Amino acid sequence: MLVKGDFVHTPALGEVEILHDHILRIDEKGYIDYFAKASLPVSEALLASSKTVVTIPSGSFMIPTFCDLHLHAPQFLYQGTGLHLPLMQWLNEYAFKAEESLDADPKLAETVYRRLAARLAEHGTGAVLLFGTIKTETNLILARAMQEAGIRAFVGKLSTDISSRPSYVEASAQDALEAASAFCTQCKDMFSALPEHERLVEPVLTPRFVPTCSQELLLGLGALAQQHGVRIQSHMAEAHDQVQHVLAAHGQDDMDVFLHSNLLTPRTVQAHCTFLSRAGLSALAGTGTAVAHCPLSNAYFSAAPFRLREALAARVRVGLGTDVAGGYSVDVMSAMRHAVAVSRMREGARVLADAGERGRSEGGGEGEGPLSVNWEEALYLATRGGALALDLPEGCGTFVVGAPFDAQCIHLRYKASGRGVGPLDFFETEGGSSPWVLSVEAVEKWWCLGDVRNRIGTWVQGKSVN
Repeated sequence: MLVKGDFVHTPALGEVEILHDHILRIDEKGYIDYFAKASLPVSEALLASSKTVVTIPSGSFMIPTFCDLHLHAPQFLYQGTGLHLPLMQWLNEYAFKAEESLDADPKLAETVYRRLAARLAEHGTGAVLLFGTIKTETNLILARAMQEAGIRAFVGKLSTDISSRPSYVEASAQDALEAASAFCTQCKDMFSALPEHERLVEPVLTPRFVPTCSQELLLGLGALAQQHGVRIQSHMAEAHDQVQHVLAAHGQDDMDVFLHSNLLTPRTVQAHCTFLSRAGLSALAGTGTAVAHCPLSNAYFSAAPFRLREALAARVRVGLGTDVAGGYSVDVMSAMRHAVAVSRMREGARVLADAGERGRSEGGGEGEGPLSVNWEEALYLATRGGALALDLPEGCGTFVVGAPFDAQCIHLRYKASGRGVGPLDFFETEGGSSPWVLSVEAVEKWWCLGDVRNRIGTWVQGKSVN
């Protein structure tokens, strides 16, 4: 299949590249095997000989699908409710009950997970890292729902042998380890008959967080990760009450607990990390562990913002997470916007603090560099940055030869009238006769204002998921 039109991607942090009038060819396995200007003789020959050419409509562009690095699939059941409580109380009153209800009702789990998969495709999410529930069978339902929907998904069966809810906990560390190992095997076996490029779902070892896991369980999961060669995910340094709980119980912070359990690796994604210092972020970078930055849920539960700029400076791999249902929106575009807004508030606080310091000391000082990030950087985190953090196939998050074709088509304006699509307005083009050219400003307008009405197609591994 050939695709002709305008393409947008972010090959590096803060760099938005618009590739006007290009040709992209997708091979039979869903990988990009040609990408160049349409005006080149080779491109013209391909167009002349190809039986299938998808033309991106005027006023539209292709952009890589989003990566969501942190989403609690069973909590989609009560998305948008219960956000008035502190974290530990919220878990007891909402999260654990919802997760347990899905474990007890396979039909409900099937309904919730298929609807979640549809919502992810609707919002342009092509890859997602999922927390599931305790029960193996329920997580296999989740894995199957994502595979059948065509979503690239990493599914985590929760491992927890400590809980404030006696009915929702595994009997022992050994039972939890055996269940985690069995889930990894069964999840892989479920899709083993498919060609390798069609296997979109993989298992993930998922200790919920340190307060719900014994040291024996954490150490065992570290060993299992090496044995199975699978990814790891958890929560780390998220909320003040959680951080204090771990210090009181272990005499050290949760980063040290994870490190000593061999759970901080280049195949690990830790959600939040809002209470990590600069030194902590530098140490985390040394392990190769990535961070799922979840700005919306942090505003509700963390009592502190994530040090995003410092993490990027320390070369920590960072992507964005919606953290449903601690975050109320499944839309990664919401996560991008909140990431920028939070960073600008941090920068404002830094400026005020620097001004106060200069007022109290003769001569003052320059302070640290800007803490804010811009929309281009946030778009990178949602696409290429997230793909790198998830260790997706080579080239994911960009349009380059060899990368899977994971893309979404965004429609900005109607050609005939020049009017914007959905929430967008382009007054300077309405009724105009001159050709419209996609600009960085138009992409920024979509980034700020766009919604599902602008998305007219989503593909993962070369196949439509709409």
